[in-house]
Amino acid sequence: MVSWCTVGSWVYAGESAAPGSGSTPAATVLTGIDVLERDGFRQLAGRTIGLITNQTGINRSAVSDIQLLHAAADVKLVAIFSPEHGLFGQLDVPLIENSADPATGIKVYSLYGSNRRPTREMLEGIDTLVFDIQDIGSRFYTYISTMGNAMQAAAENDIRFVVLDRPNPINGSTVSGPVVDEGRQSFTGFHRLPVRHGMTTGELARMFNAELRLGLALEVIPLEGWRRSDFYDASGLPWVNPSPNMRSLTEALLYPGIGLLETTNLSVGRGTDTPFELFGAPWLDADLLARELNALKLPGVVFSPLQFTPDASKFAGELCQGVAIRITDRERFEPVRAGLVIALQLRQHFPAQWEIDSYDRLLVNAAVLQAVRDGRNYEETERIFAPGLEEFKRRRALYLIYP
Repeated sequence: MVSWCTVGSWVYAGESAAPGSGSTPAATVLTGIDVLERDGFRQLAGRTIGLITNQTGINRSAVSDIQLLHAAADVKLVAIFSPEHGLFGQLDVPLIENSADPATGIKVYSLYGSNRRPTREMLEGIDTLVFDIQDIGSRFYTYISTMGNAMQAAAENDIRFVVLDRPNPINGSTVSGPVVDEGRQSFTGFHRLPVRHGMTTGELARMFNAELRLGLALEVIPLEGWRRSDFYDASGLPWVNPSPNMRSLTEALLYPGIGLLETTNLSVGRGTDTPFELFGAPWLDADLLARELNALKLPGVVFSPLQFTPDASKFAGELCQGVAIRITDRERFEPVRAGLVIALQLRQHFPAQWEIDSYDRLLVNAAVLQAVRDGRNYEETERIFAPGLEEFKRRRALYLIYP
């Protein structure tokens, strides 16, 4: 077995293929805040604003939305709302309290505390909510749920809602995975989306408004210069970690598949330098699993056995037998397929050790969970969720903004 044991980090054999390898030269993409700034903030003229944002809400020059809107003429910024991980994206805790922005003194209402949506009291005096947070393209990444909750609150209080759009970093073309079962929507599954939705936040807002019949006064300030097929590194925009454990585009691309596994008794690398680029547990046979995964010849990815010791989160301080994931061709790599195949292999080889029931917490699809439980292969499992995915694609087409 090829293995290295490090605390809070890991390595694997071979040279990593950078996810941007072979990508086209960086484009000049303007996000919603860039367009708003260029236009002199005329779309918000005369408005009293509540801003939903975090550290990702910046322009191309890395100036924050808070600073820009606070200084804008004829715009009055009176409240800030922060999502999971807080205003600066540094907190990994179950509940976040209200605070104040240190630069402006404006009150910051946490939407990841005792309230997951703005209350009537928080919205008092506000006539427009502005949303600007970088999503990563996966259904259970909670920033889009925060947006959906805020949209509902805005509709109930007759408040205009403006989305400053941003790219889908793992591209806006690929759509994959099981759709949330009807009636099982939650904060990690706000709407009936597949695991990888292939939409921007602005497009999702259009879908939420129509399909939830919110009747919301919604405006999307669209991107300029973005192509759906592009990954984030083709945009020319600065990368800001959207959350403490989302530290690279590679990790964002892996997250739709590997993130599904973290509700089970596996470490997905939290507490190491490269979360979502590996997974494991003290009870795993790393050699066996890496060998079986490689034998399936999944496109664009290779697997290597390793040992790692997380310094935080699940199995903190314990030696884990694990598997490192290296993307060799991101154009061919299918993260949701890889994640489901890993789950099927875990069920086949470690039925007594792997806790399958908790896999459904983010999967949220009873038929697919049963297929994994029954030991179906990936092709059989895909046929089960394919009709729901095709139906979603038809719905999705109605709300797309970009070619």
